[in-house]
Amino acid sequence: MSKLNASHDPALRSWVESADAADTDFSIQNLPFAAFSRQGEPIRIGVGIGDQIVDVSALSEWFDGDARAAARACAQPVLNCLMLLGTPARQALRAALSEMLSTRQVKNAAKVRDALYGQDDVQLHLPVRIGGYTDFFSSIEHAENAGRLFRPNAPLLPNYKHLPIAYNGRANSVGCAMEIARPAGQIRVDGEDKPCYLPSQRLDYEVELGGYIGTASQPGRPVQVGDAWDYFFGFSLLNDWSARDIQAWEYQPLGPFLAKSFATSVSPWVVTVDALVPYRVAARDRGPEAPTLLPHLHDAADRVAGGVNVSLELHVRSARMVAEGRSPMLLSQGNASTLYWTFAQMLAHHTSNGSAVDAGDLLGSGTVSGADRGAWGSLLEITRGGADPLILPTGELRTFLADGDEVVIKGFCERQGFARIGFGQCRGVIHSVAARA
Repeated sequence: MSKLNASHDPALRSWVESADAADTDFSIQNLPFAAFSRQGEPIRIGVGIGDQIVDVSALSEWFDGDARAAARACAQPVLNCLMLLGTPARQALRAALSEMLSTRQVKNAAKVRDALYGQDDVQLHLPVRIGGYTDFFSSIEHAENAGRLFRPNAPLLPNYKHLPIAYNGRANSVGCAMEIARPAGQIRVDGEDKPCYLPSQRLDYEVELGGYIGTASQPGRPVQVGDAWDYFFGFSLLNDWSARDIQAWEYQPLGPFLAKSFATSVSPWVVTVDALVPYRVAARDRGPEAPTLLPHLHDAADRVAGGVNVSLELHVRSARMVAEGRSPMLLSQGNASTLYWTFAQMLAHHTSNGSAVDAGDLLGSGTVSGADRGAWGSLLEITRGGADPLILPTGELRTFLADGDEVVIKGFCERQGFARIGFGQCRGVIHSVAARA
């Protein structure tokens, strides 16, 4: 398990001046990974530092041992090769980069500058080759808010507090592309007995945190909750786009299908489990009336530090707001620490039947929602299924997303006595079916 070390020192400073700004996402204490390219050059892996990105493989000759092997793996277009080298190599690379980029090693600036590019001058790509994608339902507030719309007297299903509910998503729908095409599908319009094939009119976002598996598990050997964090490589912001009208018609009896499989967005930056060590917190208190967990979902250490304190913001901007030069509107701010199920429990349950996960697999938290409307992570909740429209700064009304709407998720970690770290942005702009054709 990752532990606090010199790379987390809040007094650590970088000779890359932008990395020392108070509001930067990419301080030297973060060092997130991303896949990037410049025009005419191959995609490779870089590390964010301030407003710059370091071409890691270009520095491999300056490192030794595990750090050198890890840096060479970053010549590949995805992180999977680095993942396969294991935790010691990842941590050795982090330590070497932290030292090389710190003010203690200003002499390194000259040899690093040729491998340093402005983030505005590169293109970012999907950082992981994702073989499997599973999306959970781990926020009890979201489960209650959504359930209350359909089952006012019994919003939570009987199994919710006994196991982390999830569905298997479509891995090849996951991407970093900003343009999201409005899906079409079977929809039963109110007052009609039969469905029609139509563009979705109830298109929604879901604010989530996604965890990438870095170490494969073995078939037939379930991962224990207490060991689960050792299998994670890092985390990204995630938006599980949802067509609520398609979902309402198709989801019984087997759950989400085409309402979810058309697109899932992730941010291009992967914040490692090593960077998140200072922001591990106690798992959410399950309350006095919670049922006793079965042994495969309980671990005392997970109750103490199984949560993660990541603030998640959702911003929306309409096409008209863009035309008028307006900034995106903050709609909600939640925190992953409020999740009812921890990521360790999600992974333990995922493998509890003997199935295995592979390096590069992605686990979504499910919509992260808090106790009040200002922390709800979907329009389904905020507008109460469309019954209570929100008003944009232009006076436009929204029940669900319109064509041209831009959705931005931001995430960051803050804790007294430690440096702020961020996750960048997960962005998407809605386009019509006609635009897609």
